[in-house]
Amino acid sequence: MVKRLVVTGYKAHELGIFNDSHPGIPVIKQAIKNHLNGLLDEGLEWVILSGQQGVETWTAEVVLEMKEAFPHLKYAIITPFLDQEKNWNELKQEKYNSLLLQADYETSLTKRPYEAPWQFIEKNKFLLRNSDGMLIVYDEENEGSPKFIKKLAEQYMEKENYSLFNIDAYDLQTIAEEIAEETRNDYL
Repeated sequence: MVKRLVVTGYKAHELGIFNDSHPGIPVIKQAIKNHLNGLLDEGLEWVILSGQQGVETWTAEVVLEMKEAFPHLKYAIITPFLDQEKNWNELKQEKYNSLLLQADYETSLTKRPYEAPWQFIEKNKFLLRNSDGMLIVYDEENEGSPKFIKKLAEQYMEKENYSLFNIDAYDLQTIAEEIAEETRNDYL
């Protein structure tokens, strides 16, 4: 049973997404929502994020939307270091700070500003140790930053009872086609 789920994946720029009106965002959000709905039936209580731009911030938005129907669903943002948004543009910082304020739990793992890559490694280890499973938006064909936590999760699964769920390009294409079909039917 997955009660505490880490959700992670590509950063927005790794997907070529540079604004909130990109047509890929609703597809990714629907894929995440579909997985969360299935896990809610099995006892999901917490979604755990590290607050990265992209899949993680879109997941926080999905959880906020789902809270109306599932008020027990909570999300945490556990950043690897303080002020991770410091170099983001003002609009991204505002959105991020809004998601932080709405989180049911928020903290910084190392309690200090960025120092070195070890902070990301420690964040990944902490998230795995403090969750029952992971949902990752990642496609082996398009390498990116999620490969590190995915590899760590696969190693962790060998020793622990841990679930790894993957959303890949095929899954996203299927959902994009479903959304397009629904849109066509709405116009008929």
